[in-house]
Amino acid sequence: MMTSETVLTIGHSTHDLPGLVELLRQRDVTAVADVRSVPASRFAPQFNRGPLQKGLREAGIRYVFLGKELGARTDDSSCYVDGQLQYRRLAQTSGFRSGVDRLMKGARTERITLLCAEGEPLDCHRTVLVSRVLTEYGAAIGHIHPDGRLESHADAMERLMTRFRLAEPDLFRTPSERLDEALSRQEHRIAYVNRDFRANGAGGT
Repeated sequence: MMTSETVLTIGHSTHDLPGLVELLRQRDVTAVADVRSVPASRFAPQFNRGPLQKGLREAGIRYVFLGKELGARTDDSSCYVDGQLQYRRLAQTSGFRSGVDRLMKGARTERITLLCAEGEPLDCHRTVLVSRVLTEYGAAIGHIHPDGRLESHADAMERLMTRFRLAEPDLFRTPSERLDEALSRQEHRIAYVNRDFRANGAGGT
């Protein structure tokens, strides 16, 4: 089902909580969907689930945890190859699709921002995995940078292709094929590795 909903993304990075709230207010965000598999940080405890939820509530911003559905880790061994998570396999699971459906339904009435940890959108599964699937649903995606700048998903994908020297026209590959390669390369760089699955030989090949 195609939609025209808008979904934003942000990484808490090294902000303090008031700084994050200010970035969200600048973009009129009314709800945050936390897509961290583990909603806690040793280096930024102000963004542990409890303090974050409390701080957002006090700022009038709703909070929902979707890390189980849309997080970058899973206990499903079928989603791994040689111990590394495969985004396309994860995206096909019923749990992930359920999370996307919940998110898109919420975006009809709330201005939602996906929250994860990394400040750079390209270095996070919220962009390389979740936003990619949301665009397939017809959603418009915008990425909030640490300085408050808003980048369209199309511009982010152009930056990603440039990073891998795939932005220039290619006689033999379409823009879509070049983007797929850039996303695949970035996934290989950032996707979670479960060393237990690697050691045990779990997952397909």
